[in-house]
Order: sequence, then structure tokens, then C-alpha cells
Amino acid sequence: MPITPERPPALRGRVFRGTTVVRKGLLTPKQLRSSAWRRLRQDVYADAALPVTHRLLVSSVGLVLPSGAGFTGRSAAVLWGVPGIATADDPVEVVLPIGRRWNAGAGVRVRSFLPEQHLVRCGLWHCVSRADAALAMIRDGDRDEAVVLLDRVLQGGLTTLADVRDSVAGMPPCRGSVQAAWVAREADGLAESPQETRLRLLMRREGLPAPVAQYRVFDQDGFVARVDFAYPELRLAIEYDGLWHGARSAFIGDRRRLNRLTAAGWVVVHVTADDLRHPERLLFRIRGLLALRSSRSSRSSPARTR
Repeated sequence: MPITPERPPALRGRVFRGTTVVRKGLLTPKQLRSSAWRRLRQDVYADAALPVTHRLLVSSVGLVLPSGAGFTGRSAAVLWGVPGIATADDPVEVVLPIGRRWNAGAGVRVRSFLPEQHLVRCGLWHCVSRADAALAMIRDGDRDEAVVLLDRVLQGGLTTLADVRDSVAGMPPCRGSVQAAWVAREADGLAESPQETRLRLLMRREGLPAPVAQYRVFDQDGFVARVDFAYPELRLAIEYDGLWHGARSAFIGDRRRLNRLTAAGWVVVHVTADDLRHPERLLFRIRGLLALRSSRSSRSSPARTR
């Protein structure tokens, strides 16, 4: 027979320890097993009306953290307010004092503090600093994707690239320190989408000249557009095309923007997801345009200087 749900007002919208609410007489052990409550981990429950998010899981772990422990990595970034950086499928990332052991259970990833790291208050919980949270995210995994992730959290306002590089410089040689240094060098914090970062890394890896990111183009009438990447002297722009703008107003705006760029003497290379998966033709085209525009620029430069 189903258990009749009992939802005391004090527990609505909350995460709590089961033993605590039973001791206070708010619920019985039997009532805890009703559909009103969701068991998140041993002795930790939540109002079943709450969506299961990474922040909710962080709160569930926070209730059972040992003293001196806190949150790091993506979990700390969530607490610092970075949107969309972690889902309920990502492990909750915890940091412990050096030498401390804790049987965290499923869904939790445990790290140890690096020297000089410390915890700060972030709402209800303690976590590492903003820069150290970013540092934890880039120490392992695929190197390119770590750059993508760092650009993303920098755009999300977690910290600054200068602070991340300072944290990297202060790291002792340890697991992930070499990768973290490389990632901090390669990130620029300017990309407005993961694919822009991947495109920039591709061009760099293939030896193309470094373009200017997020370049603002003007003509005689004023501002025209901000392009993802530009070679200003050659008036060559490279832009990643995300979802097609299907709304008529957006489509018209895109075409007007492209027409103004063209009228201002710019050539625009549009890059798609398929181009990044099979980049040979894209790279061939960019190299060809760089050579062509450079040749035209060198032929026309004497006339401009007279």
C-alpha cells in the first residue's frame, strides 16, 4: 500500500539529513520513503518537487562533507554562478586536506588540496577560489577540450585569464601541472562558443597566422559588425556559423551584415561543424585567401602610400 505523502512546510524545497528530521519529529522513517521525498544519497533527501540539478547534488554532498573539505572544479564553478557548466550527470567535485581520506560514495570525485590552496565561503558552502576552480578543470582530460572549457568559464565570468595564469605559475610540479600550463597559454577567454575555440586551435596548430579575435569592423558610416576572427590588413574575416537563423528578421539581418562587410571590402569565410570535422578543404581555402589577399595588398600598397 502506498505511503501517504506528508510534506511539512519547513521541508518544502529543501535538502536535508533524514536522521535530523526524524530526530526533530518532522517526519517518520516510513514517511521519508513516500513519493514526497527523493533520496539523493545515504541519509540525504530532497523535496521531490525539486529538479535534480548539479547544484542540488552539491547541496546533498555538502550536508555530509567532512570538516576541512570543500568544493572544487565544475562544482565550485556552479556555486560561483557560472551557468550551464555542469549537469546532474557530472560528478560532484570535492577537495580534501592533504592526507585526509573520505569514503565519498558514488557520484563524487575527490581531490587533495594543492599547496597554498584554501577554501572560501560561497553561499552555504565552502569552495576553492574562482581561479583555483578553473585550474582544477584544466589539469586533466583532452587538452583541446580543456582550452574550450577554460574559454567558456572565462566568458561566464568565473575568473580572469590573468588570475588563472597566476595560479598556474604558483603550482608545484604535480599531476596535471604541465597540461594546466599549456591550457592557460592557449586560452584567450574571447571565444563566444566552444566551436570558436576549436576553430582557433585548429588554425594555430596548422601554422596559420594568428588572427585577431572578436574584431570590430567599421566603414565610413560607422560600426558594421564584430567578426569572430579577422586579418584586418587583408580584410579577411573567418566566422563560425552555428544554428541557421531561420526567423525572417534574423535572416534579413544576417544578409545586411554580410552585404555591408562585402561593401567595405571584406571577404568572409563561413565555417561549419562539418568543416571542423573535415578541415582539409577549409584550411586550403583559408591559406589560398591569405595568399591572394596578401598579393593584392602588396601590389596596391605603393599606390596608397603616394
